[in-house]
Amino acid sequence: MSKTQIASYGSWKSPITSDLIVSDVISFGHIALDGEDVYWLEARPTEAGRMVIVRLSADGIIEDVNPIPFNARSQVHEYGGGSFTVHQNMVYFVNFTDQRIYRVIPGGEPETLTPKSKRRYADLVVDGKRNRLICVVEDHSVEGQEAENTLVSIDLDTGEIIEVLDHGNDFYGYAVLSLDGNKLAWLTWNHPNMPWDGTELWTAEFTENGKLQKREMVAGGKTESVFQPGWSPGGTLYFISDRSEWWNFYRWNGEGVQPVLEMEAEFGLPQWIFGMSTYGFMSSQTILSAYTQNGIWYLGMIDVESGKLTRIKSPYTHLSYIRVSHEHVVCLAASPTTLSGVCQYSALEDKWETLRLSADLRVEEGYISGPRSIEFPAANGLTSHGIYYPSRNDDFIAPEGEKPPLLVISHGGPTSATDSSISLNIQYWTSRGFAVLDVNYGGSTGYGRSYRTRLNGQWGVVDVEDCEKGARYLADEGLVDSERLIIRGGSAGGYTTLCALIFGDTFTAGASYYGVGDLEALTLDTHKFESRYLDSLVGPYPENRDIYDQRSPIKHVRELNCPVIFFQGLDDKVVPPDQSAEMFKAARAKELPTAYLAYKGEGHGFRKAENIKKSLDSELYFYSKVFSFDLADPVEPIKIENLD
Repeated sequence: MSKTQIASYGSWKSPITSDLIVSDVISFGHIALDGEDVYWLEARPTEAGRMVIVRLSADGIIEDVNPIPFNARSQVHEYGGGSFTVHQNMVYFVNFTDQRIYRVIPGGEPETLTPKSKRRYADLVVDGKRNRLICVVEDHSVEGQEAENTLVSIDLDTGEIIEVLDHGNDFYGYAVLSLDGNKLAWLTWNHPNMPWDGTELWTAEFTENGKLQKREMVAGGKTESVFQPGWSPGGTLYFISDRSEWWNFYRWNGEGVQPVLEMEAEFGLPQWIFGMSTYGFMSSQTILSAYTQNGIWYLGMIDVESGKLTRIKSPYTHLSYIRVSHEHVVCLAASPTTLSGVCQYSALEDKWETLRLSADLRVEEGYISGPRSIEFPAANGLTSHGIYYPSRNDDFIAPEGEKPPLLVISHGGPTSATDSSISLNIQYWTSRGFAVLDVNYGGSTGYGRSYRTRLNGQWGVVDVEDCEKGARYLADEGLVDSERLIIRGGSAGGYTTLCALIFGDTFTAGASYYGVGDLEALTLDTHKFESRYLDSLVGPYPENRDIYDQRSPIKHVRELNCPVIFFQGLDDKVVPPDQSAEMFKAARAKELPTAYLAYKGEGHGFRKAENIKKSLDSELYFYSKVFSFDLADPVEPIKIENLD
C-alpha cells in the first residue's frame, strides 16, 4: 500500500472497481450429488447471466454440463430454482428460453425430453424405480387466466406427463422420495399464503402402478410454515417447522409429530426459490444442518435420538444449499473475508476444502471493511438488527472533523435477510469512504416468526422506520454524517427506499433498483406467486384500497424532496417497468435531481456484466454530483435531470 493520503470521503481511490466485480465473479446456486460426483449451478455475468451446470468428477475434472447456448434456469414462480437434477450420470435440466426439460450425459449434447408447450418445470426428482421424473409444473396454456400448478410425473422415454400426482392447490414444492421409492412427501399451499406464512406437509404411498394412495397431511396449516421435508435412510420423515416460533426440527412417526431439536435458532429459510436445502442425513441417527443466530450461520451435527446439537468448527459465517453424502457435506459458503465458494467438509477428517471460488480475487485486507452486527431501538420498545460496515481504505484518511456519508441498504423480499459474508458490492462503497448499514428490518428472517410477522399489515411502515432508526442511531453515535444519509434497495427494498424518501425526512438521497412505486398496480399486474403477497403485508385488496393508496410512493410523489436515481430492467415481470418510469417522470417534474437507467433484456435483477457495472458506477457518479465530491477515477457520465 502507498503512503496514507488525505481525501474526502467518497473520493478515495479503490482497487475494488466495478470492472473487478463483474470481470470473473460468478454466483452459485443449486447443488446436487451423484455418487462421488458434485454438481453445482453457476451464474456468469460475462455470459449475459447464463446459468451453467458444472460437474466435478471423482477424479478431480471440472467441466460444464450444458454448453452454450443452453441456460439452466426455470421460470416457475418467475424466481425459479430447482432447475436440474442428476441420476446415475444423467443430468436433467430446464432450459430458460423454451422452458423445456432436456437431458444430457456430461460431455455430450443435450437432447429434448418434454415437448413444446406453455408449461414450465421445476423441482425435478428422478423416480428411477418407475422410469419417470417427478416435478412441479406451472401451466400457462390458458390465456388470461392464472397459471395452474400441479405435481406430476413425466415418462423418461416419451417426455409426456403420465400422472398428475396432486392438483387443486395453488402451489407445490419439495417433492421427496423415500430411499426405497415407496413413499412420497411434498409441500403445498394456497393463496393468500406465502410459503413462510403457512404450508401443508403431505405424505402418500405408491401403488404398484405408480399412483398415490393413503394420502395424509401430517403437519402444517395456514399459520405453520413447514420447510424441506426429507426421508432419513431408515425411512423416517423429518421436516423443519416454525410451530414453536423458530424453524426447528421435527419428525413424523406414523402417528404424530415429535420434536427433534428445539432452540432459538432458524434451521429454515423463506422459500423464494425451489431447491433450497439446509440439511442432509449422515445416517439414520445423524443430521448435518446449517442454522442461523443473530445473522451468523453455523454448521451443526444433530443426534436425532438425544436431540443434542454439536457445533462444527467452520471458517464461514454464511452456509446454504447443504448436501450430505455419508461423511461429507458440500455447500455454498462464505465469510467476511472469503468470497462465496462451493466448499466441502469431511466429518471424518474434520476438514474444510474449497472446490470452486466465485472469483480468483485477492484484495488486500486494508481495503476490506469488517461487518459489525448491531442492535438499535425500534418503534414500540422493540429492538431491530443490522450489519454495519465502517469506511475502510488504509491508503486514505478523511480531513479532520469530516464524517462519512452513510449508505443504508434495505434488502429485498421483504421476507429475506442480509448476512455478514463478504460482498464486493458493499466493499465497493466502503473502500471509497462510505459507511454502510445493511438493515435486517422487522419482517426479515433469521430472528423467529414473531420478528418475521412484524411486517404483516405494516409494509412501508415498519421497514422504513427501522431503516430510519438505524441511520439515526449511527449518526447519534457520531459515526456518520447526519447530513449525508442515503438509502438504496432493490425490488421490495426499492419500495422501502421510495417510501423512506417520500414519507420520511431522514435521508437526503436514494437509489431505487426496480422498486415498487404503485402497490395497487403491483397487485393487479404481477405473477401468480406474489399476486396475493400484499394481503398479509398491506391488507386484502380491494377492501383496503385506501391503505394501498396511502402507502404507494407514486401517489405521493409531491412529498419527495431529495435526489433519487432509478434503475430498471425492461423485461421485469415482477415489478412492471412503467412504475419506475412514472416515478422518474414525477421526480423530474418536481425539478429534483434525478436519473433513470433502463436496460433491455434484463428482468427482475440484473444479470449482464455490462449492466451491473454501469449501475454501480452511475450510482456513484450520481452521489458525487449530489454531494459535491470528486471521484478518484473517471466514470462514464450519465444525464442527471435538474442538476444545477
